[in-house]
Amino acid sequence: MRVAIPHQLDQDEVRRRLKSNTESVGDHIPGGAAVRTTWPSEDRMDMAIGAMGQNLVAHVDLEPGQLVLNVDLPPALSFVEPMIAGAIRSQGDRLLAPPKK
Repeated sequence: MRVAIPHQLDQDEVRRRLKSNTESVGDHIPGGAAVRTTWPSEDRMDMAIGAMGQNLVAHVDLEPGQLVLNVDLPPALSFVEPMIAGAIRSQGDRLLAPPKK
């Protein structure tokens, strides 16, 4: 599943905000999730997600003007792909919110 989240920020600001919001990534997933993140490069965040009894692998690519979230959904969750994609789009702005002070 591929979901693009448009934004108006420069790449450095996107990186800063994503890294500062990393601890709350699981809060943005419907039903909550355990999420472990790593940054294999400055423009990619990898995620290991435990949600709905499933273990998912995802990554977020930082592209000019958008974040692109790619999630490998197992067949057991493919029927809810539209719901998950919609939730990601609606919650995506929270990932890019300015850090709370």
